[in-house]
Order: sequence, then C-alpha cells, then structure tokens
Amino acid sequence: MTDSQQQHICVPVGDQPEDIEAQVQEMILSFISNPNSLILTVSPANSDLATSDALKLAREVDPDGRRTLLVVSKLDLMDAGTDALEVLLGRVIPVRLGIIGVVNRSQHDINTQKSLEDTVRDEHAFLQRHYPSLASRAGSRYLAKTLSRLLMHHIRDCLPELKTRVTVLSAQYQARLNSYGQPVEDHSATLLQIVTKFASDYCNTIEGTARYIQTSELCGGARICYIFHETFGRTLQSIDPLGGLTELDILTAIRNATGPRPALFVPEVSFELLVKRQIKRLEEPSMRCVELVHEELQRIIQHCSSYSTQELIRFPKLHDSIVEVVTGLLRKRLPVTNEMVHNLVAIELAYINTKHPDFTDAAQVSASVNSQQVVICPLQQVLSFIIYSAWVNGRNRAEALDGGKRWKNEKVAEERIPPAGFGSPSKSQAINLLDSAMPVSRKLSSKEQRDCEIIQRLIKCYFLIVRKSIQDSVPKTVMHFLVNFVKEHLQSELVGQLYKQGLLQELLIESQDTAQQRTEVAQMLEVSAEAFVL
Repeated sequence: MTDSQQQHICVPVGDQPEDIEAQVQEMILSFISNPNSLILTVSPANSDLATSDALKLAREVDPDGRRTLLVVSKLDLMDAGTDALEVLLGRVIPVRLGIIGVVNRSQHDINTQKSLEDTVRDEHAFLQRHYPSLASRAGSRYLAKTLSRLLMHHIRDCLPELKTRVTVLSAQYQARLNSYGQPVEDHSATLLQIVTKFASDYCNTIEGTARYIQTSELCGGARICYIFHETFGRTLQSIDPLGGLTELDILTAIRNATGPRPALFVPEVSFELLVKRQIKRLEEPSMRCVELVHEELQRIIQHCSSYSTQELIRFPKLHDSIVEVVTGLLRKRLPVTNEMVHNLVAIELAYINTKHPDFTDAAQVSASVNSQQVVICPLQQVLSFIIYSAWVNGRNRAEALDGGKRWKNEKVAEERIPPAGFGSPSKSQAINLLDSAMPVSRKLSSKEQRDCEIIQRLIKCYFLIVRKSIQDSVPKTVMHFLVNFVKEHLQSELVGQLYKQGLLQELLIESQDTAQQRTEVAQMLEVSAEAFVL
C-alpha cells in the first residue's frame, strides 16, 4: 500500500468508475483488517509523512503499529541539505516492525535496462555515503530479508490458532452438512422417519422432555399447567359468588316464587333460581381455558418445526402438510372439548344438590333462622291486628255521636288511610307496590333483610362448592378430550394422512436453497480439510 497508489486513484481516469477511490480503499481495508495479516506501508521520503494516506489507513486498523512495517522510498530525491535520518530512526513515526529506507530505480534506469545487481550496488553506495550508520539496516536486500523473517515468525505465531480455527470450522461445516442430510433414496423410510420424529418431539414438548428447552418463556406442557392453575384458577377465584346480584333481585325472586300469598318461609325455588344464575357465570372462563390450551397446542407445532425437526426445513411441502394435519386434528377436537366443558356447567345447573355434604351446615343455619321467623311473624301479625281493631272500634263509637252524613264521609276517608302503626305510603309508593319489582329507595324491613341474608348465605356456600368442582373438572376434561387425545393419535393421524404412495415424491421435494447450501458447505468442508493438511 503506497501513497502514490492512493494519489493515482483519487480522480477516475478514462473508463474507471466514479467511485474508484472508494472501491480501492474498501479492497485494501478488506486485506489489512485481518488481524493475521502484515501491513507494508510505502511512503516517499520527499513528502510529508504526516499527510501519508497509507499510514492513515494502517493506523485505522492497527493503531499500535504492531503489524505495520514502513518503507521510506526515494531517498535520493530529497531536497539538497535534507535527509530522512529522523524518520528512519523512528523518531517521527513510531512503527513496531521497523522503518526501512530504499532507493528506487529511476525511469532512466528502466529505459537503459540497468540490471538489478547494478541497481542494488548503487543503492548500497548511496546509503554508505548519506546514511552510514543505517546502511546495514536499509536497502532492498535488507527489506527482502526482513519481510521473509517477519512472515516466517508471524506464521509460526499464528499457526496454532489457525489450526484451531480450521478444526472448529470443519466441525461446524460437517454439522451443517449432516443437518441438510443426504439426497433421498428411500422415500417411504424417509417420510416415516420424519413423521415419527416430529410426533415424538411434539409429545416430548408437552411432557417437558424435549431436547430443546426454552429459557425465555414457558412453552408446551409448562404453559398448559400455567393456564390451568394460574390463568384459569385465578380467574375463577376472582369471581364474586354474589357479584351482580342485588338485594332487590333477591326480594323480587322471593316474591315471584310465592305468588299471591305472603311467604312465612324463604321459598326454595327462589334459591335455585338465583344460584343457577350465579353458576352460569363459570361457563365463560371455562370455555376460555379450552381456547388458551388449544392455542398453545397450535404454538407447539411451530416450536417443533423450528427447533426440533430440521428435516422439515429441508422439505417445505412436507412441513406445510404436517402443519395442516396437526392443525386439522386440533380443530376437530376443539368442539368436542368445548361441548364437554359446557356440559360440566350444564350438569351443575341441572340439579341443585342441597343434600351435598359441604352444603349441610349452611342449610342448617338457614333453617334455624327460618324457625325464628315463624314465631316472630305470627306474633307481630296478631299484635298488629289487636291494635288495629281497638283503634277502629274506638273511632267508630266517637263518630257515631255526630251521626248522619258527616259520620259516613269520615268513615269512608278513614278506611282509605291506614293506621299510623302500619305506615302511610304515598301515592307514588302505592303505585310501585303494584309493580313486580321492589322500589329501590324503600328501606327493607327486618324480615326482608333476614330473607336476603339467608339467600345470600346459601348462594355463596353452594357457589363455592360448584366453583371448586369446576376448577378441578375443567383441566381434567381438557387433558382427556384434547391434550391426551392429540398425543395418542398424532402419529397415526400423520401417517394416515401423509403416507400415501402418490404423495411421497411430492412431499419430499427438496427446496432449492437447501440443495445450494449443501453444495456450498461441502465445498467449504473440502477447503478446510486441505488447509488443515497444509
């Protein structure tokens, strides 16, 4: 790399491309950037070394100058009264491998066909006259010996590392070549081998025994377990047993279950109606659990084709067909699993088992509260009736003295106004009492409050029983009807769909990229073997 070359390529000449300078610099850098290469930099003595383009490029890749040798040419063309002694001694530009001065052949020497022996003799004479202290360490002959010595030592130092690198590269190329496989000869055996390996890798990913285990995220069976016990489990636990159920809803259900007669006891029909409404809320998260597991089983297909079964990259049509078969199998099992999970909730709704062992205690508590109501309510009714009768009789006797029309008018008015002890509803409240729903703003009586509490306690107790059952049954159902079924029937489904004589040739067509890469890797492996021998 010389400064004269750098200067000649700054401006394109003739048919040279406009970016000739950039191309040459890129070519030079591609060689000198290699840490195993030696850099020979040539700069003329009659120019300023501080502006040397060659030294500038060498400094970019070798800032310490460990691989750089500087040659100072044209010592005989320096201005009179000047020399390059300071430069040759390394006091201007420090270079680790040394600085050697030479005298070039002139154009006149070339024209007159001056021999190399005469050129070397004249060069030595010039160095003896102008640089006597450096004459033994300068000149073309010394440069040739130095370059040979540096190259030999450099090869000796780099050879062990180079051998190691060649060995590693050979092993890598051999592994890549093995991954591409040999050209297919027995299509039937090859197809069965690939299908069996894929099915095994798929099942192993679910079981957690796959060779390629991810560390960045949950995959396969681990994610399914997380869906069951974290996503699905926490979702069910977050559902409030009484969520969306107001006291007005409870009282309305109680009244609708009693018909035209006031109720002395809390009707069982109202409890069943309300608890079914709450149990129904468990169906949506259960169906979502099935959907999440189905999505994970679909993701395992991509995981196996990317990490576990390299042959699928080699045969793209076979890869697409396997994905289609597995996806179809999952799609067929999804409605079956959904139906079974739907039936789990429907089974709970079909029969409210109030004799459930875990429900007995709550039922006994509610029964004791009901028994208190039976005693209190009749007593209140009797007392109210006695007070009301006395008030009416006293009023009638007092007004009988007035007689006539005045008595009749007041009697009619009094019959329309209830006694103070029973409350006096306004006109709007009287209208609301005829509606099917309870007025929202009305304060509940003590009996109504107790009825609500009884129903709420029973609903919560029974809901927790059903939720526990659903939380346990849904994962089991999904495993049986979806996950385990796919594991058990995957290989037979693949063989039945793909192992057909008419499809063998088409499915095992190798991609062009794989064939080309196999050829390139085989060539690189051969070159590596030759380099190791050398």
